[in-house]
Amino acid sequence: MQLNLQKPLVFFDLETTGVNVGSDHIVEICLFKVNPDQSTQQLLHRIRPVDADGNTLHIPEYTTAIHGISDADVADKPTFGQLADEIAAFIGDADLAGYNSNKFDVPLLVEEFLRTGHPFDLKCRHLIDVQNIFHKMEQRTLKAAYHFYCGKNLDQAHTADADTMATYEVLLAQLDRYRDTEYTAPDGSTSKPIVNDMAQLSQFTTNSQWADLVGHIAYDKQHNEIFNFGKHKGKTLESVFDKEPAYYDWMMKAEFPLSTKECITEVWKRRQNKKMQELKLHFAPPR
Repeated sequence: MQLNLQKPLVFFDLETTGVNVGSDHIVEICLFKVNPDQSTQQLLHRIRPVDADGNTLHIPEYTTAIHGISDADVADKPTFGQLADEIAAFIGDADLAGYNSNKFDVPLLVEEFLRTGHPFDLKCRHLIDVQNIFHKMEQRTLKAAYHFYCGKNLDQAHTADADTMATYEVLLAQLDRYRDTEYTAPDGSTSKPIVNDMAQLSQFTTNSQWADLVGHIAYDKQHNEIFNFGKHKGKTLESVFDKEPAYYDWMMKAEFPLSTKECITEVWKRRQNKKMQELKLHFAPPR
């Protein structure tokens, strides 16, 4: 089966220093682009992780044990900042696909772009998380998914290129396997969501209840931003900032992802503008 594409779709996978989007860094990235004419391109880079001052960061031994990439392997490699333009140009206006990508790979990729002063816009992109299709339909790991859908063993799991190519093959197999298959959602509604259409796959695999990229901030039924963690879980950001404005300052100084900080800053500014408008109305001279 060929993918039905209106614009390029980039499959990608990251190997990292850890699993904290706010503090960990990419040490390897593989991007595999499928174009509407079915031609393909690949970009693969090892990356030297650095802090805000440009100092090389240590890759913890426990993560090296998973993906096999050590400090020595990236000692002479470029930083993400040095590769940001090339990576952004390769992706272009493409949609993005990966395995567990909506929860981890996409937020961390955006985080790296933000850290290096290269904003990366997601607003016009479809995000397709192959893991979400798999977990909703079968509930397995990538290695099991590859064996289940493709009948092959993933012998080089946790290398970016092998995982990326496996993800691409799994999506193609899912489109074949689940064509015309009915899915029952938690609310009891039924649909046939696995179709060769990137917009519909994005809708099926993306958590539309999240206001930020990692789920720290969600939406309530009225589409107000609410906290999805901690002592204020379930409360709107505006109500908390009204009663406890220092909470905004705490979040901005804490180790939250930059994308989360951008989200809460947007709410903070909106709240400030609303208060300014209320003051103007209050002090406006009578007509």
